Amino acid sequence: MRNLFLTLVLALAGFVATPALAKDPPIYVTRHYDTPAGERDPDLLAQGNTRAKALTKWFKGKKLKAIYVSDFKRTRQTVTPLAAERGITPQAYDPRDTPAIVAKARAANAPVLIVGHSNTVPDIVQQLGGERPADLQHEDFGDVWTVRSGTATRDRIDP
Repeated sequence: MRNLFLTLVLALAGFVATPALAKDPPIYVTRHYDTPAGERDPDLLAQGNTRAKALTKWFKGKKLKAIYVSDFKRTRQTVTPLAAERGITPQAYDPRDTPAIVAKARAANAPVLIVGHSNTVPDIVQQLGGERPADLQHEDFGDVWTVRSGTATRDRIDP
C-alpha cells in the first residue's frame, strides 16, 4: 500500500511540475538591417552588413532551429552571416500573411528567427503574444524582440 501511495504521489508530482516548468521556446523577431530610403529592393548598406555580423554575436549561446525571411535581398542579407555560421538555410515567407508566419514559427516548437519589415514587425510581435511595438520608422534598425510565453523583450544590435 505504501509503494502504491508513493508511486501515485510521484506520478502526480511529475504531472503537475512538468507544465509549470515548461516554457514556450523563444521566437526572435527583427527588422532587416540598414538600407537606403526609397528603394524597392536595396542591398544592405555597409552599416547594415556590420549589424548583420553583430547579430551573429548576439545569438552566441542561443539555440536556433530555423530562420524565416521575406523574399527580399535586405532580409536575406540580414541573416547571411548567422545562417552561414549555423548551417541554416533561410526559408522564405509571404510578409503580407502575418498569421501564416506566426503559425509556422509556433509550429516549429523550437527557437526561430523571423526577419520582417517596418510595416510587419509590430504585427508579428503582437500576434505572437507580445505587446505591440510602436510603428517603426525608416531609420529604426537593429532591434530584436524575443517573444516567449506571451512576453516580448527588446534588445538592440549595434554595429
